[in-house]
Amino acid sequence: MSDNTNWETVTMDEGKKALVILDQTKLPNSIDTLFLTGQDEIWDAIKELKVRGAPAIGVAAAFGLYLAALEIDAGSFDEFYAELKKKAEYLNSSRPTAVNLSWALKRMEKAALANKEKTVPQIKEILRQECWKIKEEDTQTCRKIGEYALPLLKPGMGLLTHCNAGALATTKYGTATSVMYLGQERGYGFHVFCDETRPLLQGARLTSWELSSAGIDTTLICDNMAPSVMRKGWIDAVFVGCDRVAANGDTANKIGTSYVALAAKEYGIPFYVCAPSSTVDFECENGDGIVIEQRDPEEVTKKWYKQPMAPESVKVYNPAFDVTPAENITAIITEKGVARAPFKESLKKLLL
Repeated sequence: MSDNTNWETVTMDEGKKALVILDQTKLPNSIDTLFLTGQDEIWDAIKELKVRGAPAIGVAAAFGLYLAALEIDAGSFDEFYAELKKKAEYLNSSRPTAVNLSWALKRMEKAALANKEKTVPQIKEILRQECWKIKEEDTQTCRKIGEYALPLLKPGMGLLTHCNAGALATTKYGTATSVMYLGQERGYGFHVFCDETRPLLQGARLTSWELSSAGIDTTLICDNMAPSVMRKGWIDAVFVGCDRVAANGDTANKIGTSYVALAAKEYGIPFYVCAPSSTVDFECENGDGIVIEQRDPEEVTKKWYKQPMAPESVKVYNPAFDVTPAENITAIITEKGVARAPFKESLKKLLL
């Protein structure tokens, strides 16, 4: 990944006892770093997309739960663990779709539970080490996804991505963009097209900003232009991230992803989902079991405008995600390898 950026998506300042995030609601116009100490602040940052992307919010939640643990005054493990679970449940309520959020919180809880014979101060230190491990592992995971993806491509190819599954959505490299950063390092000369990603414009505000800042040849297009550029032969492969993969390979990602998958299938273009193993939910049988977050109607009607761009009385449907059926996915690329259909068998073989 290019070193011409001096920002970090999510980390922790132990001296200030603060979760430190890059406020993604302000990009690309300003680079603002937030130091969050209270649980309400951290909950709000996740809910309001100040920190976003499935892996990044998982890391943020792990740091947030450790900071919460520091505030627990308990004389016994049972008392400490009961309070820890309450704080984890609160953080987990911030967003329902991305499985990394609950995965990271459960991992922190398990770390505490596995050491219940130790003193409360010792457990707090174990939790400190665990949240840093989650962050470090995410960086390694993202790079490995890129390493498995790169052999699927040739130099000079045109790639398309939707939303932001980049360095801003993770601790480094990104999931869907990892192959783009590695290709840049190795002289592949990819041409990347970014869907703007309505209504929150993560592709326009975030992906096009971070990729172009890294020196990658980047072109921004409106969401409804994807089939047009595919028809012109400018797209050789699509790479997207995801917020949850069901056991059968159905995948929830930012709204509009399923539309891109349909267009790719029509034009015979490979459609790759980049998924850390932590994003695969084997307890969820298929896409019908994935809870889809519904967001504020004003994100559609008012958010980016000086005045409303729709009648005040009109009804708005604003799901944050949609589900791409497994049959429209060419492969799911994880840090442990590439899974292909039938995904129910290949994902289990690869990850379990």
